[in-house]
Amino acid sequence: MSIHLVGGGRSDDYAGEVYEAFLEEAAARASASDRTVPRIAVLLVGADEEVADAYRAQLARVAPSDPVVELIEEGERFESRVLGGIDALLIGGGHTPSYLLAVSGITDEIRLLVADGLPYLGFSAGAMIAADAAIVGGWLVGDVAVCPEETAEDLDDVTVAEGLGLVDLAIDVHAAQWGTLGRLIAATEAGLVDGGVAIDEFTVLIVGEGALRVVGSGSVWRITPGDEGVVVGTLGA
Repeated sequence: MSIHLVGGGRSDDYAGEVYEAFLEEAAARASASDRTVPRIAVLLVGADEEVADAYRAQLARVAPSDPVVELIEEGERFESRVLGGIDALLIGGGHTPSYLLAVSGITDEIRLLVADGLPYLGFSAGAMIAADAAIVGGWLVGDVAVCPEETAEDLDDVTVAEGLGLVDLAIDVHAAQWGTLGRLIAATEAGLVDGGVAIDEFTVLIVGEGALRVVGSGSVWRITPGDEGVVVGTLGA
């Protein structure tokens, strides 16, 4: 089973190729529990029923599933019960610091479930908080702007916090679309993180056994510290 990191991107008619492998893994885990349709926890913070319906519809366009959507307000925390009897976990997008707070009481349980083979999909904020060292927002390093202010998640300084610890590289999202690649480059150069990946919209990085996989219409930008500065390349397009 794998960890699926989606860089964002929504459309009412999107076929959903970035969800295909995730739902296949969910179906395989459900089958092992004698369920014909996988039960997927969908955790959303600060969203409404219209957004929840959009997630349900997106999953339905890809494969049969039973999404169990849990909606909480920003500033609230999820309870352990949301992880009971599920075949996969999807954490959605929104205000990244609020998502990190929301999972703070169930972080250990998520880690144990994923270590036991539960498929995980993080969409946008859900991808960012999957990291050991999670970039949760900000647009300044020192007094220097490194990405558009409107992508800052209500934070000034680029901020790194302890994440879910599912992957050992920092993650940023909406890379080409929002200009957040610069934030990850600057965070790496400043030593705030030890490199990472910035994922475009409608693109997923799949972390599992073997080589990393990239699926979708965009790129995954890989940033690594080098002897003479930061090195930028792509994992796929």
